[in-house]
Amino acid sequence: MSVAKAPLNGVRILDLTRVLSGPYCTLTLGDLGAEIIKIEEPTKGDDVRAMHISEQHGISSYFLGLNRNKKSVAIDIRTPEGREIILELAQRSDVIVENFRAGVLERNGLGYDTISKANPAVIYCAISGYGRKGPDKDRPGYDPVVQAESGLMSLTGESDGEGMRTGVAIVDIITGLFASEAILAALYERERSGKGQSIDVPLFDTAINMLNHAAMAFLLDGRVINRVGNSNQTAMPVGV
Repeated sequence: MSVAKAPLNGVRILDLTRVLSGPYCTLTLGDLGAEIIKIEEPTKGDDVRAMHISEQHGISSYFLGLNRNKKSVAIDIRTPEGREIILELAQRSDVIVENFRAGVLERNGLGYDTISKANPAVIYCAISGYGRKGPDKDRPGYDPVVQAESGLMSLTGESDGEGMRTGVAIVDIITGLFASEAILAALYERERSGKGQSIDVPLFDTAINMLNHAAMAFLLDGRVINRVGNSNQTAMPVGV
């Protein structure tokens, strides 16, 4: 797919995310042609720049895998100068994606209420562990914690063993996909209404959504879905 023909060509996204869930969201949108301006902390950048360093090339394979086709800029949002630059970029952007803990950007004058006044058409997507409202909004959220707390780990592993987390951070990844899906819907709605909106995408809600089949089995019959290892309760042949 050439950039000229990409469906999101001309859409600018201000990426205030790090590690996995947020970068995976903007990675997906960038693959669809959006321009991604990634804001990084000046002293060390995205946390994953220090992870999985290639012995041959001296750079993080983790970072490269999640941040292709992005334009990185080092800005300190804790300084007045940094906040001013972010606000200027926000006024020129179609979408903002962030995955800070709830309240961090608001305390720095970069929350949705502030930015939407300067740019009423902006789509502001916030990814967090437990959402921006409610009793758990201040809790930090991490993929393995949410896998355990949601019950996802109770379905992963051998039937006679303990629950296990998945080999990849699947809740982070699916949350990123849900966020990109919500942003696409918001862009479509903006074409009709001309208005932006705030989007809240929690990791915990994503994990619960991934368990819809197990939840429905319990709600209908009180049946608890258990771990079965590499077997399958609904499809054959398996394990041959």
